[in-house]
Amino acid sequence: QVQLVESGGGLVQAGGSLRLSCAASGSIYAVNTWTWYRQAPGKERELVATITSSTNPNVADSVKGRFTISRDNAKNTVDLQMNTLKPEDTGVYYCNAEIVQLWWSTARSYWGQGTQVTVSS
Repeated sequence: QVQLVESGGGLVQAGGSLRLSCAASGSIYAVNTWTWYRQAPGKERELVATITSSTNPNVADSVKGRFTISRDNAKNTVDLQMNTLKPEDTGVYYCNAEIVQLWWSTARSYWGQGTQVTVSS
């Protein structure tokens, strides 16, 4: 069974930086797309960044110029480098992966457990 494990969350002051990581393990043929989402208490989940390959990253307008998404296909991991953090970046961050487990199978969606990011003023 495929599992996604996140790490790197924590408390940081505004203007600081954090680096989130997410690692997929189990039976994996390929990860098609990695995506980072975040959710603040009482609010809907929002897309933060997505990457289909190392040369095709996209980030939300709200974090453009501050966040960078990257992936390591050999390790089946994705990172989210977060710089110049703002209080409005506070929330639980979830990684998601569209994973093909066998070369002939279709992709399925998997979620990490979430990691808390808190940015203080």
